[in-house]
Amino acid sequence: MKGDKEVIRALNKVLGQSLIAINQYFLHARIARHWGLEALNENFYKQSIAEMKWSDDLIARILLLDGLPNLQDYGKMFIGEDVPEIIDCNLRLEKQKFAIITDAITLCETQSDYVSRQLLVTLKDGNEEYQDWLETQEDLIESIGVERYIQSQVTEDDAP
Repeated sequence: MKGDKEVIRALNKVLGQSLIAINQYFLHARIARHWGLEALNENFYKQSIAEMKWSDDLIARILLLDGLPNLQDYGKMFIGEDVPEIIDCNLRLEKQKFAIITDAITLCETQSDYVSRQLLVTLKDGNEEYQDWLETQEDLIESIGVERYIQSQVTEDDAP
């Protein structure tokens, strides 16, 4: 099935953001695990896997539209050096992704590609959910302090 070139280009742009997210969240998961923050490790790792699944869906859609998935056009990852910075970096990426996804949704609507639009809406919903979680973590850090927040991210099994 021959797809619209603009839609394929927009899907590839979203795919690029998702590929950045896979790597950024995976690295942040492993940093958190290294620091003994198993709860953060688990969350970041699960989000990395979710991004991988969404990337798989985008690749399948691009191929169905007779496009070529672009797995080479990586943008910049935002890597944090402490817990608040990691959360801020992930939130920055989610906000960046949100703008790109919503632009792609609008394009799909104008091109009457409602299947691609639905796929993007699913990604946008996941993006919004994760963005809400990250904003909640920032609020928690602000209200209880970074030290208590970090203590809350150490599971009982990890505690000395």
